Amino acid sequence: MTDRSADDYAAERVPEVLALEGAQRASWWANCVPNRSDLPRTMPEFTVLGLYEADERFLMHDHSDRPDDITGLCFEHYRRPGQGTIAAGPSLGLELVLISPRSPEEAQALRDWGDFVHIRDIAAAAPEHFTMITPYENCAAGSPRFLHLYELDTDDPEPAFRQMTPTTMARAGAPATHPPKEWRGHEALVIDYVNTFRRLGTRDSRL
Repeated sequence: MTDRSADDYAAERVPEVLALEGAQRASWWANCVPNRSDLPRTMPEFTVLGLYEADERFLMHDHSDRPDDITGLCFEHYRRPGQGTIAAGPSLGLELVLISPRSPEEAQALRDWGDFVHIRDIAAAAPEHFTMITPYENCAAGSPRFLHLYELDTDDPEPAFRQMTPTTMARAGAPATHPPKEWRGHEALVIDYVNTFRRLGTRDSRL
């Protein structure tokens, strides 16, 4: 997470990370709504998001030399599968959601709500342009504790994001479903960051 220009980030930081053993693929993304005010947050804003797919060898590196203008977090795929539908084409947009439990003891309850209520309802409602939703957990078990990565098949994800809630709420309020308020939140939920991002580029470590 950084405020570097996207061009500088792609030219300078992406090759540095991909040169590390275990790093496999990079993508970088532009913040669609900087400083959005419709959702709470505990984290500072940033304009460029870099995502790296890596294996366990990546964790063996000392990342203390990360540049001061870049904030890095390391997540591993949670032990439950993603939900949704794999798109025919590439993911061009993202909804990035970072959340934490109110207390460490409530982490599992929050995780269960995320997987079996919140993400489940969105996947079942199938909002337009939403494809896969994948849960991750912070390797350091710190805050933010969980990452929900929503992939979209559009490079203009913000309008799709704004339609996601009414589409999901319509399903959550249908007969034989749980009350809509149960989808909206959980008593242990702390929202650390939510925003939409547009894909700028990708690079494979072999290139």
